[in-house]
Amino acid sequence: MPVSRSVLARWPPEASYSSTWSRTHSHVLGSYSPSRGMAARYAPPCRRAAVTAVTPCRGDPLLSAVSTTPSRVSDTHRPTGEDHMKGTMPTRRRRGWRAAAGVIVAGIVAASCGGDDSGSGGDTGTTADEQAISSTTLASDVEEVTTGGTVVVGLEADANTFLPGAGSTNTNVARAVFDSIAVRGADGEIHPHLAESIEANEGSTEWTVTLRDGITFHDGTPLDAEAVKRNFDEYLNTETSTVAGSITHVQEVRVDGPLTYTYVLSEPDAAFPDLLTGTIGYPFSNEACAAAGQDCGSQPVGAGPFRFVSWQRDSEIRLERNPDYWRTDANGVQLPYLDELIFRPIPDESSRIASVQSGDIQVGHTFRQSFVRQTEELEAEGEIQSLEGLGNNGGGGIFNVLVPPVDDVRVRQALVHATEQEDLIEVLGGAGITPPQTQFFSPNSPWYSAAVEEAYPAFDPARAEELLDEYINDPERSDGKAVGEPVSIRFQCPPDPSLLLLSQTVQAFWNGVGVEVELEQVEQPTLITNALGSADQDPPFSGTYMITCFRMGADQDPYTTLAPAFGPVATSSANVANYTSDNLDEQLQVLQTSSDFEERYAAVESMMMELAEQVPLMWAGGTATSLFATEDVRNLGGWTAGDGAQGDGVTGAVVYWAEVWRER
Repeated sequence: MPVSRSVLARWPPEASYSSTWSRTHSHVLGSYSPSRGMAARYAPPCRRAAVTAVTPCRGDPLLSAVSTTPSRVSDTHRPTGEDHMKGTMPTRRRRGWRAAAGVIVAGIVAASCGGDDSGSGGDTGTTADEQAISSTTLASDVEEVTTGGTVVVGLEADANTFLPGAGSTNTNVARAVFDSIAVRGADGEIHPHLAESIEANEGSTEWTVTLRDGITFHDGTPLDAEAVKRNFDEYLNTETSTVAGSITHVQEVRVDGPLTYTYVLSEPDAAFPDLLTGTIGYPFSNEACAAAGQDCGSQPVGAGPFRFVSWQRDSEIRLERNPDYWRTDANGVQLPYLDELIFRPIPDESSRIASVQSGDIQVGHTFRQSFVRQTEELEAEGEIQSLEGLGNNGGGGIFNVLVPPVDDVRVRQALVHATEQEDLIEVLGGAGITPPQTQFFSPNSPWYSAAVEEAYPAFDPARAEELLDEYINDPERSDGKAVGEPVSIRFQCPPDPSLLLLSQTVQAFWNGVGVEVELEQVEQPTLITNALGSADQDPPFSGTYMITCFRMGADQDPYTTLAPAFGPVATSSANVANYTSDNLDEQLQVLQTSSDFEERYAAVESMMMELAEQVPLMWAGGTATSLFATEDVRNLGGWTAGDGAQGDGVTGAVVYWAEVWRER
């Protein structure tokens, strides 16, 4: 059963959504090129209307802001039978992709396409391609699974640690070594995974978790309530933890029994279970970590389907099958299916794709638009398989608002006004496919705001020059330069060819309005370190950059996404921009405590409006993902939750590895 009393936002339309900034903080601005079929089915943005049952816009299944579990949702917020509809699987599959698909529970948010706001309009027809996407058949249901074998995975970048909360991990590796307390299903609900149940009290100030019995970590120690409490007290809830900013409202983790514990909160948090799907929900062995000491982060011991063997930094991460894994498939076959997983950092996009083509590796991923397009073309030629997706995730630049001159809003506004976003989309390979981005949510998301789109600075070089003139002639200008001297800025980005072209395009735009621009080419791991900063900085986690290219956004509940992204600078490394305000804090409080969609929508819109006006971020279009593989790798998206529910496929090119197998 789904988690009780959850008001988590659910937004999985036909294209998959990737979770980046709020979860791994490890992705640089990438490019995006969804499949031609996705482009062909693009529908106009939906307009918000009354809160009633709806018919969706074409290709736009809506989400529910309220749990649909009748026995556990209060009468005030329980949807009726009319509030449900079926949609398509969030991840696009082509050429008979052998992965899971599922149904999307739609919600109580009304919308309309084009015409009136009655909520009854829209084309509900289904193409043959869409019918294929909507299939609920798993590969393991129609083909005999082959157990054993090795899969080698090419990664965009290595991690700097595998200790949850200690730094920038790699989510694909983490999903193999660790299992999470909860996961998001294809129905959009949060489902217990390592947990047997997750329940809230009446005020959502206490969330009680009961763990499944008999689960052990890779070192044989039990996964119990005491282990989770120690994880929280000794590692996650510390000044140096990268997730500390997300859990400031957790007063304690109270052990109620051998397998039962409670998160006691200082204030209501209706979306709390969403946190348990990520880093905060990855239990690990305290005994193993204590024994490893400083090496704990390089020798992870979790409760996931694969256990750690070795890690040669920037070369190879080797994992082996966990023979004591707690799960079997529907036919009673012990999971995981594979004997071994090997992860190799291959930063060069072309090399990663070529390695899959040659069979040197079996799986790779890309977030770059031109390369997503390339994997699509290779799939059409029968050379590889590709699982593509697009979601609430965009590329762009982040301004470090603690560093002059971009600490001044006039300079930030000027730089955005000076930049033609359509041109950035074009140089990244997304022309004609990616609409411009103005906020954290895509035009088809129920959290999207047309008012924010209107408020975001449009391409206007004349206005940019006015703002810059005002700044440079200000005797109290923040950069300490003499009146009249030009603004000088630094822009960091990796040396990937597409990102180099992006950097040069941005430089040309900014040079055009009189700004001196120094381009800093840094490898992705360095960029991540520069952006996140460290605990020993003053203030902590303030970063060592001025402007950085980055990917921003996530497909979780808005609170889960936005709270770490704009949390206190000293405790939230995910606040890469170092931007906070009283209004953002106030609206985050609404998102944290309210279960009313209209209230939450107003809070999101207020936050997005402030960001559009203060521009700590500059958008450069959406970001699609491609998870590509050799033909013999099966079921990359066909995973299930611990309670048997269908998983939400491949979001952000992240795989749940337990049910992946290789045909031999």
